[in-house]
Amino acid sequence: MRHKVGQRKLHRTTSHRLAMLNNMVTSLLEHGAIRTTVPKAKEVRPLAERIITLAKRGGLSNVRLAARTVKDRVVLQKVFGEYKERYASRPGGYTRIIRLGFRRGDAAEMALIELVDRPAKAPAAAETEAPAETKSEG
Repeated sequence: MRHKVGQRKLHRTTSHRLAMLNNMVTSLLEHGAIRTTVPKAKEVRPLAERIITLAKRGGLSNVRLAARTVKDRVVLQKVFGEYKERYASRPGGYTRIIRLGFRRGDAAEMALIELVDRPAKAPAAAETEAPAETKSEG
C-alpha cells in the first residue's frame, strides 16, 4: 500500500535529488522562470512556494530556514526584499507550471515553471538598436 508516499525519487540518490532540487529552486527564484521536465517542476513547486511564504513571515529564524535551501546570498536577499513585497497580498499560489510539449531527444514532457505576477520583459532591445544603415558613399 502506498499510503502517504509523498515525493518522487526522480531516479537519483537522496543527496543528489536534494542538491538538484535546491539548485532548481535557487534558479527559479533568481531568474523568475526555468524550463525543466514536468515531474521535476512538480517537485520544485512546493519548495519554492514554501521559501516565499517564509519570506512573507520575515524574521531571522525564517531567513535561516530559507538559507538551508537557497544557498546564494544575493538570491536570498532578493526573496526577502522584492518577493516579500510583491506577494504580500497573495495568500499562496506563487508559481505556475506551463506544459511545453515533448523534448526532441528523449520525448520527456517539458514544462516552464515560473513565478506569477512577474514583470514581463519589455521589447526594449528592439527599440534601442539603431536601424541598419545602407552603404555609405565614399
